[in-house]
Amino acid sequence: MRFLGLLLLTAGAASAGEYALLANGARMHVDRHEIDAVNVRLYNSTGYIEMPASMVSGFEVEEALVHEAAPVPPGPPAAETPAPAATLNPFELADAAADKYGLPRRLVRCIMAAESAFQIDALSPKGAIGLMQLMPETAQLLGADPHDPAQNVDAGVRYLRDLLIKYDGFLQRALAAYNAGPAAVDKYHSVPPYRETINYVNRIDRAFNAGEAATGLR
Repeated sequence: MRFLGLLLLTAGAASAGEYALLANGARMHVDRHEIDAVNVRLYNSTGYIEMPASMVSGFEVEEALVHEAAPVPPGPPAAETPAPAATLNPFELADAAADKYGLPRRLVRCIMAAESAFQIDALSPKGAIGLMQLMPETAQLLGADPHDPAQNVDAGVRYLRDLLIKYDGFLQRALAAYNAGPAAVDKYHSVPPYRETINYVNRIDRAFNAGEAATGLR
């Protein structure tokens, strides 16, 4: 299924970079880019995304923003204490990350439901961690602490956004790559013939299109 109408909008950064203008009308913030005759590489702080050059219609330079901070009276440093897990709302974390990366809230909630059933401390037999079930090595590549619920969700949704870009907006391939890894999808040029992955993709596809109550949205 082609994932139509995807909006890849990133909040403005304080440092100068640029915006890649995608052929589908989306606008994506990156640090820099490289172009050859066939492909474009879009670099950001976590690495790069490579896509066919035909998917990018141009680039727009971002002007650096300078903010003058108001003076703050000196005082004793306050220790930052993470919010207790019981006070964190998985739905709010999902919605915040969905809005940040320009994805539908229902889609992110469907994936979270399939991955962890909204259990903040979920741990799979294979070692996947948290609400978005990040493997430790994937979380490390994304620069996130998978045991921190907010970082877990943010990194998981950012990874999903990157997969949707990689697979030209094809939702089923992006979901399959989230479950089985991009190498498996690239090998078969489609959803790989793994029973677990096929069931995973179909489950989320049905839930997303039906607006199941488990997502909290209709």
